[in-house]
Amino acid sequence: MTALPRFVAAGEALTDLLTTGPGTWTSQTGGSTWNVARVVARLGITSAFAGAVSRDVFGNELAAANAAAGLDDRFLQQVDRPPLLAVVHERHPPSYFFIGSDSADLHFDPDRLPAGWQESAAWVHFGGISLAREPLAGTLVALARDLKLRGTKISYDPNYRALMNERYDATLRAMVGLADVVKVSDEDLRGLFRHDDTDAAFASLRALNPAATYLFTRGADGARLVRPDGTWHAAAPRVDVVDTVGAGDASIGALLYSLMTWPERAGGSHLRVAVAAGTAACQVAGAQPPALDAVLALADAIAVGRKEGVNRALDFPAPGQQYFGKQPER
Repeated sequence: MTALPRFVAAGEALTDLLTTGPGTWTSQTGGSTWNVARVVARLGITSAFAGAVSRDVFGNELAAANAAAGLDDRFLQQVDRPPLLAVVHERHPPSYFFIGSDSADLHFDPDRLPAGWQESAAWVHFGGISLAREPLAGTLVALARDLKLRGTKISYDPNYRALMNERYDATLRAMVGLADVVKVSDEDLRGLFRHDDTDAAFASLRALNPAATYLFTRGADGARLVRPDGTWHAAAPRVDVVDTVGAGDASIGALLYSLMTWPERAGGSHLRVAVAAGTAACQVAGAQPPALDAVLALADAIAVGRKEGVNRALDFPAPGQQYFGKQPER
């Protein structure tokens, strides 16, 4: 029997219905947690998406795409319920709503996952709208708590959407408290904390779990990696942006890949990989997981500065230096 995966992302896989003009539409497979699983698999770690999809044409397309991504199909459940759809009726800026009051994703059953999977999974990732939709949200929070007690590493990306209102606050607190790694963007912070002071919002978020590692992405302004032993800052490389869809999923997926592959390396090395993957994802249309060689090539050109304390200035190395086994780690 095939070995169980080292990485699992649990949550939603859905179909995006995208307007292409008056009365015309196209569909794409998607879902934040599903995308993260595809990223980690593409980078080379055995992975699975744990969630439920429908048995109709939309669910079958997701199942086929799941297999094509190399994800362990024992973790994908198909059930006799309607599909979860995200209807994107405006593209610039995006405006959308979800269809799926009793859709397949809500019927995910962790008890149907392969026996022994918890012992094999080094990391399990949570996030997206799956944590804002009951009863799935309660199922996933309970699963995260059980995994934490077992010693499994937990990562969390809220990936803010409009349905995450005040009722989501308790879930946010619970998941940040359980997480070893939290990924959040400036847009996430404005939505989750319902104000525009992203630095204050980030400080409030981090206060929920000061021991965790935080990846704070800021679009064209780069990203920070914040841990108890220091803070690293990286500028975003200048590239021709085709599409930002999936960039956040690529960045957290690549960060987890880096932490799993090179646990001994310092924060700056992990941040370079995360920023490089997000950048690579912006160079192609749609949420396409980047290849490892493209990520590492970009990572070697990313300048990172480290700040260990509030009184120490950032020290930025020159772009273009080699950081993967050729330069001291920061």
